Amino acid sequence: MQSPGGIWDAAGPAERRLAGVALNPSASEDVLLRLLADNSPAVRMVLCRDRVLPDAVVEAALKHPDTYTRSFFARNPHVDPAQRARLMDDPEWFVRAHLTEAPRASLGVPIRPLPDQAVVHMISTYDNEALGGSFFRQISMGLKRSMPTHPVAKVRRWGVGSWDHLSADTRAALLADPDEEVREYALMYAQRDDPATSDLTFLEGALHKRGYGLMRQALSGAVLDSALADPDETSRVLIAPNPSLPADVVVRLAADPDPKVREAVAGRPDLGPAERRALAVDPDPKVRLALSAHPALSEEERAAIDYEVPIDGCFHYIPEPYVLPNPEDVRRDALSGHPMLRRKAAIDHSLPPDLVARLAEDDDLGVRVLLAQNHPDAPARLLLRSFLEYTGHSRQDLTDRPNFPTTGLAVHADHEDPEVRALTARDPEAAPTTVERLTHDPDPVIRAAMARHPRLPRPRLMELLDDEELAHPAAANPALPQETIRRLLSGRQ
Repeated sequence: MQSPGGIWDAAGPAERRLAGVALNPSASEDVLLRLLADNSPAVRMVLCRDRVLPDAVVEAALKHPDTYTRSFFARNPHVDPAQRARLMDDPEWFVRAHLTEAPRASLGVPIRPLPDQAVVHMISTYDNEALGGSFFRQISMGLKRSMPTHPVAKVRRWGVGSWDHLSADTRAALLADPDEEVREYALMYAQRDDPATSDLTFLEGALHKRGYGLMRQALSGAVLDSALADPDETSRVLIAPNPSLPADVVVRLAADPDPKVREAVAGRPDLGPAERRALAVDPDPKVRLALSAHPALSEEERAAIDYEVPIDGCFHYIPEPYVLPNPEDVRRDALSGHPMLRRKAAIDHSLPPDLVARLAEDDDLGVRVLLAQNHPDAPARLLLRSFLEYTGHSRQDLTDRPNFPTTGLAVHADHEDPEVRALTARDPEAAPTTVERLTHDPDPVIRAAMARHPRLPRPRLMELLDDEELAHPAAANPALPQETIRRLLSGRQ
C-alpha cells in the first residue's frame, strides 16, 4: 500500500494544483464534491485529511468507495471527532486502523477526543492489537477516570492500567471482578506491590520493563542488593524514586558517590532532614537544584540554597494528569519564589485567572512559555511574546493556540529568524508589496505561506500557478478568482 508521501510524490503538477484548490476556503461545495470524485489519490488525500469540510462533502467522504479516501478522513484533525467516529464500523480494517490512530497533529497540540460511546464500542469490538499506538490520546479524561468502574468488562480491563491512582476499594473490586480477564489483569498489578514477586530474573529483561520494575514495583531484598551493588549507576538511579524503598536505602542513596543518583533521590517526599541538609550544599549544581524544589522546604530554606535554574529546557504542552493537583498546592507553587515550582504551577490547565495574569508576567522564560503552551486561555500578548523569545522544541505549537494573535504581525517581515518572518503570513492586513516580496524569500516555508496570502497581488498569484514549487499553495489562495478555479477544475491551465 502506498504511503501518503508516495502518493504525493507520484502526483504531477496539475494534480498538485487541484490539491491546492481542495484546500481553498473559497472553493464551493460543488467544487469540493467534484474534487472528491476526481481520480487523483493526491487530491482526495489533501481534501479529506487537511481541512474542515461542509456536511455534504463529509457525507460523500464517509461513503466514498475508495479505502484510502475514507482512511484519510479518519485521521483528519480538523473535522468534528464525531464525524470521524462514524467510520468505526467501516468494512475495511485499513480504515478502522487509521481511526484508532490519533489525527495528524503535533504531540504538543491537544487532540479532541472521540465520543465516549465510540471509544467504548471500539474497545468492545476491536482486537487489542488494533488499539495500540496513539489510540489512548483520543480517549477523554472523563472516560479514562471512569474505566475502572465501567459497566463494560473490556473497558474495566483498560481501567486496571490506572492501578497506581486507584483507591483501595476500587482495587479490591477489580480483584473480585465477575470477569475473569479483569481479575487476572488486576492480580498482575496487585502482585507488583508484593516484594516477594520481584526476583532477580526481571533485572535481565528488556530495559523498559526493567526500568518500570525498578522505579515502581515493590522490591525484594535480593533485588535491592543487586541494584545497589551494580557498578553501573543506572540501576541506582532507577530505584531512587521507588516509593517502596526502606528508609536506610534512601539514606544510602542520598550519600551515593554518583551525582546522578543523588539528584534522582533528592526529590523524594520521605527524604529525611539530615539528607536534605547535606544535599542542599552538595558540590554538584544539579543535585542542589533538585533539592531546592523539595516539598518539605520553606521558602526561606529554598532561598538559602545556591541553585541555578536552566532556561534552555524544553517547554511544551503537557496533557491533563489523571489525578488533578490540589488547588491550594498549585496556588502555593505559583506564588513561590522558586522558578521550578512556578513552572510546575504554570502547566495546570485550570489555573485561575488571577494566577494566569501573574505568571504571564513572570520573569522566568520557562514559566511564561509553559503557561502559554498549556493554559486554554493564555492571553494573545503572552503567546506572541513566548514565540518571539523561545526557540526550543514545540515553539511552532504556540501558533496553534486559540488566542494567538494575527493583526500587526507584518512588522516582523524583515526579522532575521525565518520562523518569526513567517508570522507575516498570518496578518490579514499585511501590505501587498510585503506579501509579494516574501514569495521570493530564501526560506521555502515562508514562500509557500505567502503564496496563500489573500493580499498577494493578482499578477503574482497567477504567475505562481505555473511555478512548480508554489503552484500548490497558490491554488489554495482564497483570493483566487472563481473563473480560475473553474478553469483548473476543467483541466485547463
